[in-house]
Amino acid sequence: MTVAENLGRVRERIAAACARAGRDPASVRIVAVSKTQPAEAVREAVAAGADAIGENRVQEASGKRPLVTGATPWHLIGPLQRNKARAALELFDVIETVDRPELADRLEGLLAPLGRVLPVFLEVNVGGEQQKSGVLPGVAPALAERIVAGCPHLSIRGVMTVPPYHPDPERARPVFAQLRRLAREIAARAGLAPLELSMGMTEDFEVAVEEGATLVRLGRVVFGERRAAP
Repeated sequence: MTVAENLGRVRERIAAACARAGRDPASVRIVAVSKTQPAEAVREAVAAGADAIGENRVQEASGKRPLVTGATPWHLIGPLQRNKARAALELFDVIETVDRPELADRLEGLLAPLGRVLPVFLEVNVGGEQQKSGVLPGVAPALAERIVAGCPHLSIRGVMTVPPYHPDPERARPVFAQLRRLAREIAARAGLAPLELSMGMTEDFEVAVEEGATLVRLGRVVFGERRAAP
């Protein structure tokens, strides 16, 4: 199967999930996650109409983005260290993993002299897993309020989460439902427009769509099995 064929099948599955939930399939965008995939595969995804490209690591993106032309936005979906923030801003159009005040302040300090406003998502550790990054749900609204008040060059567009892994995708449904409810609370408290929901991966994206996902982050189901890390 080619990347284009895989994307076509994914869109059919998204449409079916939207039909079950009474949603418009156009309300769901695909972030094609190109971890370990070569630039050639990314170019195929762009040509096939992927809505965005997602990368987990700044270093890996630095070796690929210069080889991929076009206006398709690139999203950082992996944890970001403060010392890599400058490089991240040169490579990514959206950062989905803002999860602490120190990172927000670092990004603001780099963006302000440029007059650039960066779309960001708050990463929320809904499952409360110690090994994962992300702000805890109870703290997320306060973080959003702080960013709105003190970081005018960060534009909060959505929230994202990675649920605890389980082979049964239905086990992720409560996590996705909680993020949907939290997004509404954050928007209300921080005075934001309705927030995007970045949730759902290869194993559980149909459940995520049923629960309101507007972005799904898909790697293997688009590109095939991961290759050796570059």
